[in-house]
Amino acid sequence: MLIGDVARRSGVSARMLRHYESLGLLRPTGRTGAGYREYSGDDIRRIFHIESLRSLGLPLRDVARALDDPGFTPSGLIEALVRQTRERIAAETELLTRLQRIGAAEPSDWEDVLRSVALLHALASEHAGKRQRAAMSAADGGAVPVEALVEAALSETEPNVAGALHWALAQSGGAALALLEEGLGSPAAEVRRRAVQAVAKLPDPGATALLKEALADSDIGVRRCAAPALGARGAAEAVPTLTDMIADGVNDVEAADALGALAGDPALADGIAAGLVDRLGTDAVGPSARLRLAQALADIPGSTASHALADLSQDENRAVALTAAYVLELRDTR
Repeated sequence: MLIGDVARRSGVSARMLRHYESLGLLRPTGRTGAGYREYSGDDIRRIFHIESLRSLGLPLRDVARALDDPGFTPSGLIEALVRQTRERIAAETELLTRLQRIGAAEPSDWEDVLRSVALLHALASEHAGKRQRAAMSAADGGAVPVEALVEAALSETEPNVAGALHWALAQSGGAALALLEEGLGSPAAEVRRRAVQAVAKLPDPGATALLKEALADSDIGVRRCAAPALGARGAAEAVPTLTDMIADGVNDVEAADALGALAGDPALADGIAAGLVDRLGTDAVGPSARLRLAQALADIPGSTASHALADLSQDENRAVALTAAYVLELRDTR
């Protein structure tokens, strides 16, 4: 079979066949009387083998080794190709995501496109200051889609940058809520905690419902992120978790403030005080925990809190006793 016929039947151009020949990959079995290349059935099969291996991404030098070296093993090369392919897919996926986000920002001209690209790059910077400035720019109307802000918030570890991102998301209205809800379903507890922290800053009424769901999370850190925000929103469901936070010394000042705000509702005050008193009655509670509970009782109105403070003013620990006595004095003055 002549080269033109081979090219038509194999789909490999005559020019490529000549290139294979120049590399020593393919040698026609014979020549016609006029000197034209003549390919046998074995030559055709080799062409298909070459094309099959090339389709896997093998360079031509490795194709030659695979076909001609009996000792050549494919496992290491296949692993390398898998790794390279994954890297290429990741890069292409990143590019696609960036393009979609720029499109979502609805740029009106190339200046808008360039600004969006700069802000997206800054959000991914290794420097916290750059990320924070990008978040602030987004909050001021920068051309950054809410999807990019949510993704950044769910991965941010630096508190100041996270705060700027939360503020930017709060300016976006309800657009961020559904995306953050997806974050609350993450298998990674740390991502769920960051999602709760972002949701807590959203004024949208739907945020309260998401925080209540987070209060039942399997991770105690997620629950303790949600409880203070819920307390500030007047949700009584947060009381047990807030009480535990005070007793355990975990963000106890924030938890005590949230309980104090909830206790402004007369219907909740006695129940809150009773919960704090129950923790005082636990045998394992030490002086530092009793001190925190006494301080928390300071902002809880009602006789239950007053009686508990009176008992604490006789505590065997001097710091606890003095704190409780001082709080009682302030309550009497008020």
